Amino acid sequence: MWISAWLNGRRQRVALNGTFSSWLPVKSGVPQGSVLGPSLFLIFINDIDDEISSHVLKFADDTKVFTRIEDENDALSLQDDINKLHLWSEKWQMLFNVSKCKILHFGHNNHRFNYFMNGQPLETVNEEKDLGVIVSSSLKLNTQVVACVKRANRILGMIYRTFETKELVLMLQLYKSLVRPHLEFAIQAWNPYLKGDIDYLEKVQRRFTRMIPVLQHLPYNERLSALNLTTLSTRRLRGDLIEAFKIMKGFVKASPQLWFEFSDISFTRGHSMKLCAKYSKLNVRRHFFSVRVVSE
Repeated sequence: MWISAWLNGRRQRVALNGTFSSWLPVKSGVPQGSVLGPSLFLIFINDIDDEISSHVLKFADDTKVFTRIEDENDALSLQDDINKLHLWSEKWQMLFNVSKCKILHFGHNNHRFNYFMNGQPLETVNEEKDLGVIVSSSLKLNTQVVACVKRANRILGMIYRTFETKELVLMLQLYKSLVRPHLEFAIQAWNPYLKGDIDYLEKVQRRFTRMIPVLQHLPYNERLSALNLTTLSTRRLRGDLIEAFKIMKGFVKASPQLWFEFSDISFTRGHSMKLCAKYSKLNVRRHFFSVRVVSE
C-alpha cells in the first residue's frame, strides 16, 4: 500500500495506490517536509507561554511546564496554567494528547497534588524520558545508565555477528560511530557518580576491546593504549570541561551567571573567571554539572 499527500496552496488531497481523492481545504497546520516547515512551526507556537506564570521549556513539539509548589495555592496556580495551555491548543487547533502528558514530582516533602487537562486527570509517573534522557522523580541515574548499556550492548552484539573480520581499525571505527555515542549522549545531564554505575558503563568498552582477537590477551589498560582510547570516565570529564568552556566563552546560549557562581576573591595574579563551588547537602546536587565541574 502506498499513501502520499499532495499540498497545493491551502488545499490538499491524498493518493492511495495511484487513486487520488478530491481537493479539500486545509484550515490549519504546517506542511511537513518543507524547507520552511520547522521555522513556521516555531512561529506558530511561539506565543504558547505568553500568559503562563510558571516556567515553560519548549523544544520542537515537546513542552514542559514546571514550578515550585509550596502549598495548595501554588498547585491551583499551576492548574490554571495548564488550563490556559489547553485553551491555547483549542484556539489554534493543536490539541494536546492528554494520554502522553505526564506529571513528575520532585522533592522529599512534595505534596503530590493531582492535575487535570480538559477534565481528564494527568498520569503521575516516577520517571519519564525527556529528549532521550530518562529523568526519575528521585533524580537517580541508574535507569538511564541501564538503558544506555542495553542499547550499546545490542549494537556490539550486532557488530560481532555481522562482521566476519575483527580487524583492529575496522572495529575501532564501528565502535566510535555506532556504540560510544549511546554511552555519551547528553552525558553532562546524567554523568553517573556511583561506582556501580561507572563500572557498568565501563564494562561495555571492556567488552568491545576483548572482541578484537589481537588484543584479547592484554590487560584492559594496555588494550586501551593500543587502540588510542581512554576510559569512559576520562571522556566524561573531558566532556564536562568542554561544556563549561563553551558556557563561559559564550559559544552556547546559556548564561554563565545562571550556571556558575563566580568568586569575589581577587588576587594580583587572578582573573575574572574564577568559580567557586556552591554548598551542596545532597549527593544529587553535589554531583550536578555546574557543581562537580568547578573543582576540575
